[in-house]
Amino acid sequence: MSQFFQIHPDNPQLRLIKQAVQIIDQGGVVAAPTDSGYALVCHLDDKEAVMRLRRIRGVDEKHHLTLLCRDLSEIALYAKVDNRQYRLLKAATPGPYTMILEATKEVPRRLSHPQRKTIGLRVPENKIIHALIHELKQPLLATTLILPDESEPLTDPEQIRQKLEKLVDLVIDGGACSLSPTTVIDMTHDTLELIRQGRGDASLFGL
Repeated sequence: MSQFFQIHPDNPQLRLIKQAVQIIDQGGVVAAPTDSGYALVCHLDDKEAVMRLRRIRGVDEKHHLTLLCRDLSEIALYAKVDNRQYRLLKAATPGPYTMILEATKEVPRRLSHPQRKTIGLRVPENKIIHALIHELKQPLLATTLILPDESEPLTDPEQIRQKLEKLVDLVIDGGACSLSPTTVIDMTHDTLELIRQGRGDASLFGL
């Protein structure tokens, strides 16, 4: 049975944030709110937790998982960023954008795309997820909470609790989230490519 925390979306309770991070540190998979819906998150370096997250989500190693980072400097640790990319990232973070970039050696091989060696990264605005990342002191690995037999993401924490109580270790109720996903931009080529139009305004990238 999973635990269930109600955390204030504007003033996250540090006691609960610390407990949530302890669960993540111990290999837990957590359903948590972000600024673009609820996500499944786990520890970046926990192979078993990553495998569980993929099984719950119903995706294989070819599906891009996303690193939720604290800030731009942390993105630069896990992805190769040139001056042009840095300027664009600076204008778009924090915000509802996921950037696909070339992974550095800091990213475990099993997390980057097996053929392209790329990784999705973003700096979220949601205060709960931001507090978790700061307390953990490293990025969280995340994927949108869409179950294998469904086409729409789960957005109601009570419904998430009912459907996932035997699959995840913790459900964080952070209130309502946006129904729109992040806008995904592939920055690995000379020409930027819009992979998915979501909440973020793609014109910020000239798209």
